[in-house]
Amino acid sequence: MPIKILGIESSCDETSAAVISDSTVLSNIITNQDVHEKYGGVVPELASRAHQVNIIPVVDMALKKAGINKKYLDAIAYTRGPGLLGSLLVGGSFAKSLSLSLNIPLIEVNHMQAHILAHFIEDNCDVKTDFPFLGVNISGGHTQIVYCRNYFDMEIIGETLDDSIGEAFDKCGKMLGLKYPAGPKINKLANEGNENKFNFSKPKVDGLNFSFSGLKTNFKRFLEKNLKNDKFFIEKEINNLCASLQLTITEILFEKVKIAAKQKKILNIVFGGGVSANTKIRGIFKNENNLKLYFPKLEYTTDNAAMIAIVGYLKFKDNLFSELNLESKARYSI
Repeated sequence: MPIKILGIESSCDETSAAVISDSTVLSNIITNQDVHEKYGGVVPELASRAHQVNIIPVVDMALKKAGINKKYLDAIAYTRGPGLLGSLLVGGSFAKSLSLSLNIPLIEVNHMQAHILAHFIEDNCDVKTDFPFLGVNISGGHTQIVYCRNYFDMEIIGETLDDSIGEAFDKCGKMLGLKYPAGPKINKLANEGNENKFNFSKPKVDGLNFSFSGLKTNFKRFLEKNLKNDKFFIEKEINNLCASLQLTITEILFEKVKIAAKQKKILNIVFGGGVSANTKIRGIFKNENNLKLYFPKLEYTTDNAAMIAIVGYLKFKDNLFSELNLESKARYSI
């Protein structure tokens, strides 16, 4: 009989529930929280309150769309961390309660592992890579290069020392007057711009680590300087600014991943996280013929419960179950 897992994701500002049968996704429901847009970023207290409102209807919708009665579930998988603690507690408490009431196993999931292991969802990639491979997590909260020996033996070999790649997009976008989240808007505007019009600094960081705060500062000073001479500078050059900024951020990522692949002698690269939806990032990597690249479908790039459920399925097969007294963890390393 196929193993049926309910996945619950509530690490930040998306409330999501999904049902899978083995590795096949039957439903993947995501509810976004528009309340954060006017604040220019996620407000933790508002996020946790919204999760409390959304969690029951989202889970109910996922079960109905999957055509599965909850009594036929084999386990509940949920995001233990990392993320906003208040948000994590809502999803974790609900998952524990449902697991207890149904008398079925509970499975805790590391959010960052899930972004990488989403690769193994049946319809996510036509061809699956073998281990070992490099996982590249690029999102609003993280930038990581991960050496993956098997499903649950992962080692971070490079990460950001300050802002994540998603923060770089969002914070620079805010300087341009773009609403949160700015990353997708920059991507869209960049398509109409000249990416070679402006040059921005690339911070020099040893090893495989990243830094984006210096780029953010350089971008801010560049705007301030040009706005003194022309108060309409951003309005006139918005497309070119977005294109040039996007190219710089993409090249910073590209150069580090290429070094990591060479050092580890690994050609298979699996991407995960919301920023992996960026068309420039996808394009520049696909032009590197030496690497074998695996980008997720757009629906699996954002925070979603299907990626939590697939990890639940992989752990279920190995009887890797969790205790009810496990605490949610805002910081939770791979």
